[in-house]
This record gives sequence, structure tokens and C-alpha cells, in this order.
Amino acid sequence: MKFVVTAGPTREFADPVRFLSNPSTGRMGFAVAQAARSAGHEVTLVAGPVSLKTPSGVRRVDVVSARDMLAALRAEVVHADVLVMTAAVADWRPARRAKMKLKKSEMSGVLKLVRNPDILKTLRRVPGLVRIGFAAETGMPDVEAARKCREKGLDLAVGNDVTRPDSGFGTRTNRVAFVTPDGRVQHLPLMSKLAVARRIVAFAERIASNG
Repeated sequence: MKFVVTAGPTREFADPVRFLSNPSTGRMGFAVAQAARSAGHEVTLVAGPVSLKTPSGVRRVDVVSARDMLAALRAEVVHADVLVMTAAVADWRPARRAKMKLKKSEMSGVLKLVRNPDILKTLRRVPGLVRIGFAAETGMPDVEAARKCREKGLDLAVGNDVTRPDSGFGTRTNRVAFVTPDGRVQHLPLMSKLAVARRIVAFAERIASNG
């Protein structure tokens, strides 16, 4: 099968040196790419700005903004069987990107934002594509994962609480819950991100084989 995996943050620039982003390091997504490749699948990794080494045998596409990521995915998922969205995509971007660095004396202190496209919703109608998304939350990740699963038509939503010291951004471990469209919730114990990734790949393989 062909897996397309997203990882890391996006950056939404206000000018050439200032941007909106988040602390995602990409470790979870890179682990999924590694696990899928180790299981014998073809893997394309669409990565935001991160410093991680590409897993062996994985094709990597580097992007910066949410719109860059959506454009890359539109090209990749046409021939894909599974999409795993671990990337922490910025929901908003500055309405205007200045060509030159904004001077403090020229700034009003108010930054106008516009909403970025919802990538999973946009790709909802790709026929036969198994879609898995993450819900990185600061409380009650199960509830948010269930909402995402319903509203975005996911085959699996993976929720985790990023305020926990063992499962936040940049950690090597994760404590997640799998939420399926029928409302079932499976809480996994604390494990390495690679172990979580292997569970995700196994789930995707089952769904794809039954599809």
C-alpha cells in the first residue's frame, strides 16, 4: 500500500522574519513513516519545518505553510491508500504577508488573521482513502477526537493531551486514545512514539484490507 504521512508544524508568515507556529517537532509523524516503511509499504512524508532525519526508504516532501501542505497532499493522495495526518497545522494565518520586515514603528499591535483551509475536510471526498487524524489537546482529548472523527469523516482519530510531560510536543513517548466512527474509545498505555506508530499502521492495514 501507499501511505502518505504528514508531520511537524506549519509556519504562517506575517513578514520575512515573523510567523505563527507551534512547538511540534514532527517525531510522531516521522515514527509513523518509519513504521509504515518497515511494514513494507511505500511511504511519502510531507513534513513541515523540522530538523529530523528522514527515515530510510521514505520519500520526503518539505513544506512550510498550511496551504503548501494542502497543495502537496492534493498531488500525493491521488495514488495513496492511507493518509495519516499527524502534522500540527496552523488554523489561522496573517491576512497579509509583508515583503519587507515590519518595523515596530509601523505596527499597530493588531494582527489580522484569516482561517486556513481544513486539510482533512478538504480531502474528505478522495475515493477509497483511509484517513487518520490526530487531536492534540490540552484537556479531554477523547471528546475532541470523537468530534473530529464525526465531523471530518475519519476512519480513526488519535487523541492525546499535550500538557502531559510524557506525551506533549517533543517527547519520545506518547499516551493516546484511539476513537473510531462508531464511538468506541481504546486507551493505549504509555509507550514510545514508534510503538504507537506501529499500532496506527496496523489499524490502517485492517481498514484498507476490509475496504
